[in-house]
Amino acid sequence: MTAEVPKLLTLDTLLERLERHRRQGRRIVFTNGCFDILHVGHVRYLRQARRLGDVLVVGLNSDASVRRLKGAGRPIHTLEDRAEILAAFPFITCIVSFDTDSVEPLIREVRPDVLVKGGDYRISQVVGQKFVRRCGGQVVVLDHVQGRSTTDALKRLGRR
Repeated sequence: MTAEVPKLLTLDTLLERLERHRRQGRRIVFTNGCFDILHVGHVRYLRQARRLGDVLVVGLNSDASVRRLKGAGRPIHTLEDRAEILAAFPFITCIVSFDTDSVEPLIREVRPDVLVKGGDYRISQVVGQKFVRRCGGQVVVLDHVQGRSTTDALKRLGRR
């Protein structure tokens, strides 16, 4: 946790908070992404994700992880900037960064009641979906907002 981004937690702090939420009967929702260039599709997606439970945890790819996934020149914004922007949304409860190529180790630590991804995925493609279902959780793929993607934004800016 930083003074500038109080919702950005270490994994240990996040797990402690989630345990408290569970004891209070709250439903934990988890999603993840790079969230490098936020757009209305992200906002709608994250708002919908929160409606599926009481606590929304966002796993945020580290800068190195974004670079490995998206290539040179990415991320556009640093982890700290991306986290601060996400933290401004009242429907996001906690943010935790991860540096692994796969988010599955983080999902196994968080043990969400609901695992959510955007409409550009099929349930069979959602990383961690088998684990979440085995633990009795739910996997949800939300609708894709047409024409609203980071790729579309970068194309309009003349970048790839």
